[in-house]
Amino acid sequence: MDKIEEMKKLIQEIEKHNYNYYVLDKPVISDSEYDKLYYSLVDLEKETGTVLPNSPTQRVGDSVLEGFVKHRHEVPLYSLNKVRSEEELLSWVGDMENLAHGTDFALEYKFDGLQIVLEYEDGIFKRATTRGNGTIGEDVTSQVKTIRSVPLSIPFKNRLIVQGEGMITKSNFAKYNKTATEKLKNERNAAAGAIRNLDPRETAKRNLDYFCYSILLSEGKKFSTQAEIHKFIEENGFKTGNYFKICKDENEIMKEIEKVDKIKNNLDVLIDGMVIKINKVAPREEIGWTNKFPKWAMAFKFEAQEASTMLEDVIWQVGRSGRVTPIAILQPVELAGATISRATLNNIEDIERKGIFIKSKIFVRRSNEVIPEVMGLAEKYDFSQEIKEPKVCPSCGHNLVRRGPLLFCTNHSGCKEQVVDRLTHFASRNAMNIEGLSEKTVGQFYDKLGVRNLSDIYSIKKEDLLSLDLFKDKKADNVIKSIAKSKDVELARFLFALGIGEVGNKTAKDLASNFGSLEKIKSLSLEELSSVKDIGNVIAGNIVDFFKDEDNLKEIDKLIESGVKIEEKSKKMIKNANFEGKTFVLTGSLEGLTRSQAQELIEERGGKTSSSVSKNTDYVLAGSEAGSKLAKAEALGIKIISQQEFEKMLGEN
Repeated sequence: MDKIEEMKKLIQEIEKHNYNYYVLDKPVISDSEYDKLYYSLVDLEKETGTVLPNSPTQRVGDSVLEGFVKHRHEVPLYSLNKVRSEEELLSWVGDMENLAHGTDFALEYKFDGLQIVLEYEDGIFKRATTRGNGTIGEDVTSQVKTIRSVPLSIPFKNRLIVQGEGMITKSNFAKYNKTATEKLKNERNAAAGAIRNLDPRETAKRNLDYFCYSILLSEGKKFSTQAEIHKFIEENGFKTGNYFKICKDENEIMKEIEKVDKIKNNLDVLIDGMVIKINKVAPREEIGWTNKFPKWAMAFKFEAQEASTMLEDVIWQVGRSGRVTPIAILQPVELAGATISRATLNNIEDIERKGIFIKSKIFVRRSNEVIPEVMGLAEKYDFSQEIKEPKVCPSCGHNLVRRGPLLFCTNHSGCKEQVVDRLTHFASRNAMNIEGLSEKTVGQFYDKLGVRNLSDIYSIKKEDLLSLDLFKDKKADNVIKSIAKSKDVELARFLFALGIGEVGNKTAKDLASNFGSLEKIKSLSLEELSSVKDIGNVIAGNIVDFFKDEDNLKEIDKLIESGVKIEEKSKKMIKNANFEGKTFVLTGSLEGLTRSQAQELIEERGGKTSSSVSKNTDYVLAGSEAGSKLAKAEALGIKIISQQEFEKMLGEN
């Protein structure tokens, strides 16, 4: 037999035994028999000087990486929306049944590890990437190769991108800690730390696992249900956690959740809830996504973990709105997989209601297992001290004003902490996007340049910057250019930059798209604002109050006088039957036209764009160097148009 063919046969056999051992937990040969196969392959690789790409000998790298390379995800990654109560879940289930015109539901574990995306080409493992910010992650291919439950080759031969969780099981965690000089603190950190270790040999020592739950791309392969997706994942050799249920209604869902909640601590895998998806795939595109979550999936979070610890102190911080809020300083405590040393206290009434004291023992929990929150008093001691409401601002010493349960520093332009916070937010990436204006730099603006208002930024000159620490010619030039460039700003960015209470990125975009101009938004009533989806009474009230404030209006006028030009888009649509109600996917490079410009042209004519190709896609606009989206469109029989055809469609009515 040809030696390369012999190597291929050995690889196939070794991978089969890896699957039996690491995925099915049912080995069929002894360790010594496995070692014999493995070292036969090693000998053949040395003899031939050839290492095949899917060889199991490549699972552990022999060198330390210099750093992680950034990688842009081909398919954007979303988080999951979360509910904690039966009422919230049942409300969502009812909505989904209506929107999907009847559906059953798929239930899966919500794994508590590090999200990882795997890519395969021609059935061979090519790349692993961390989630990152959902658009760009870090290439951790060398580390993930050490995970033996990640198949290096799979039966499916077209391009495949899957999503799952890198984890360490409880048993492997305990086993590692038995002999480790430096003990691992908890399973979640153990997995994340291993994946982000630049030495893959260290990753291998922790004996991680990978649990797969989603397919982001499968060229030439369509699925009609989540059950089919789950089956396909298993057929290609991935671990899924040995749990998958189809439930027909809310009663079955709740029974299953309650059942898992009771046994979750006995599982070898760490989970913090359940994921519920509509089983049907077809309605998902129509139901859609928010900018963060798929609407057709929901995570039910189990009751947050609680712990008790000492409340060492309470400090008061000033935010950009002038609101002064208390922060609990805790004796560090392990809670839901993290070390907690600070926690939220909303206001003085919250403190009084919870009956807590400095130097008392308190209960703390991670609300949604993200934000640490003080729950109440566990034990008071003789040396415990009352928490006193401050009378003056901790930043500037100005007398505080109480509005209901909230405290405010009204020294709007003379309180350094709130001015610096406000200016840093104004300059941030999703706001005016002024590069080089870090919190430290803005602090110098306050101290040395007398900057107090947003509009003051636009009067800064190069010589002013050169008087500051660590500013040389090039850095000063870059900041001045970035300040000038920021003067041309979209309405949504400008609204976000103003720092209106509770108005985040999405709300700012909703305001801009619904009302079109700053002047219109200034004059809106509570009722008009509340009519916009996702803008409740609190946010609407904050917007109305902001634009009633004369100082805010004067500051906006000064910004415009400084040369800030707000790009306001008219809601007027261009009638064009080629685009109305049609969904376009863009791929490749267009000549003389950016993707965002093409998207705008489509939306102006009543069309919409999507980042992924599906059977609901009407057209794929393919530029030069079009990638996998083009192949997927061809496989699905979707109409593909060139830039020339697109421009012709634009000219027709």
